Amino acid sequence: MRSVGVVVEYNPFHNGHLYHIQSAKQLSQSDITIAVMSGNFLQRGEPALVSKWARTKMALHAGVDIVIELPYAFAVQQAEAFAFGSVYILDALKCNGICFGSESGDVNHFVSTYTFLEQHRDSYEHYIRTFIKEGVSYPTALAKAFDKLQPDKDMIDLSKPNNILGYHYYAAAKRLHSLLDFYTVKRKNAEYHDQDFSNATIASATSIRKALQQNGNLSDVEPYLPKSTTSELESYHANYGQFHDWEVYWPLLQYQLFSHNETSLREIYEVEEGIENRLLRAAKSATSFEAFMQIIKTKRYTWTRLQRMCVHILTNTPKSSIHSLGETPSYARLLGMSEAGRVYLNQIKKEIEIPLVSKVSAFDNEMIQLDVKATNVYATGLNEPYKSKLLKQEFAQPPVYLKERGLNKIM
Repeated sequence: MRSVGVVVEYNPFHNGHLYHIQSAKQLSQSDITIAVMSGNFLQRGEPALVSKWARTKMALHAGVDIVIELPYAFAVQQAEAFAFGSVYILDALKCNGICFGSESGDVNHFVSTYTFLEQHRDSYEHYIRTFIKEGVSYPTALAKAFDKLQPDKDMIDLSKPNNILGYHYYAAAKRLHSLLDFYTVKRKNAEYHDQDFSNATIASATSIRKALQQNGNLSDVEPYLPKSTTSELESYHANYGQFHDWEVYWPLLQYQLFSHNETSLREIYEVEEGIENRLLRAAKSATSFEAFMQIIKTKRYTWTRLQRMCVHILTNTPKSSIHSLGETPSYARLLGMSEAGRVYLNQIKKEIEIPLVSKVSAFDNEMIQLDVKATNVYATGLNEPYKSKLLKQEFAQPPVYLKERGLNKIM
């Protein structure tokens, strides 16, 4: 059985994601799709709209065959670490290829860009340091340094978010000496950060979440979602009483900040360069997470980096904890599978290079303890009895198994 991997968050799963996984199977001529998916906190430093279990069900119903959780230590990270952890897991699961969405749409451009940067590595890193000293954010410094090298026209635009991730997927594979085949699908209609709807059937996850958070009316977003996603969102809201966003966690984040002083806050992962003083001052005056972010944002720090910092403060994750975990995922936690996915895993189980974990209580190490802690914190955003229900699910929920599914199409 030939398999193709995708790196996802599905926050929530929408028609653009459906197009991606259908294209991935077609381009790679694969029988199996393996998704490495962020858990309850995401790469851009946000709580997921619904839990990882709900998003696993969305993925399986839409055509994914295996869903593996990307550990918190890699999920809430800048692009390089996020991509490396994801590619490492796909490689460990004997995936034949990886397919990602990009603004480029041409996988050869990623190969050319990687080769070019390796040839100019010293100059590239020099320019990055120079631009950072000028006070710009790290992603801006990367893009400006790349432009300074005067790349050819057949290279990717490294200011675009999906191109950045795609580049790091390829760089991770080279670092791991992986034999993964690479495929890319050009983003269709909606841009990654689009705030509003501009197409009849394709919309960004950002615009879908914004619409749900503004009025909670699923009918407004239904045209952009597979029916299975709409059903799962309805079920989650009925079973847990709400969706998740940063405003739900603002009182908890504020409490965590008030529990620290400057010295202890500096020990939290990603808190750097004296920003702890700014965070503590802002916590006293801000009345919402949005207001807090508006106060603390600077030219040097992107909104995304600040949000990731806030997640680590919320989960009380110190630098020492992340640094002690090592550079690679130490397990692959199985969240769900189709019948075809079950057959595939049975075929490769003796070849898998890291433990395949289906039950948290049967496996214990520092990295998975961090995942459990993140889930516990995520659950605190719910009221009782929903909070206890989600807390118990982390240990009681076996991998979601989908024996049969319908066919989703983009109408």
